[in-house]
Amino acid sequence: MLSCFCLPAAFANTTVSSIPTHDAFFSAISKLCGKAFSGTVTLDNHNDDSFADKKLIMHVRRCDQKQLQVPFHVGDDASRTWLITKTGSGLSLKHDHRRKDGTEDTLTLYGGHTIDAGWAQVQSFPADQYSKELFVENAIPQSNGNTWQMYIYPEQFTYRLIRQGREFRVDFDLTNPVKPPPAPWGYN
Repeated sequence: MLSCFCLPAAFANTTVSSIPTHDAFFSAISKLCGKAFSGTVTLDNHNDDSFADKKLIMHVRRCDQKQLQVPFHVGDDASRTWLITKTGSGLSLKHDHRRKDGTEDTLTLYGGHTIDAGWAQVQSFPADQYSKELFVENAIPQSNGNTWQMYIYPEQFTYRLIRQGREFRVDFDLTNPVKPPPAPWGYN
């Protein structure tokens, strides 16, 4: 059963208004729908080895006018899906984390919302209130300062996490699509 951060059913057939830079960013990622790309950790100032020597694949799996579902596979770990959603007041980025059996992880649906126009190629998502409360409940209050950034250029997509004392970045090569991986955990 898919659980997602989605708009209510009442909005199912309506177009969500947005500003031009949000629309352009969303559209650029949408054009990759159905394709998968390999990535490389290009910066990790904590030297977290949970990504070391593992194949990193992003798959722009499902796209509609309001939401993009982008699983991020780390080796055989298919627990992560980025949900980029048009909200009518900007863009939301949520991290849907699942266990192997498809159930929600304790830390799931955290993320942020744009607070400015950003650029057609770059959007920033500072941690939202839900996420801050979730981080405190799970004894990781340092994550309250998280800002996630995504960059989309013709040859590269970048996922970046920054906060005081922490920076993590994965770059994906858009010039060489790879075979899409299986569905992420919890999705059909």
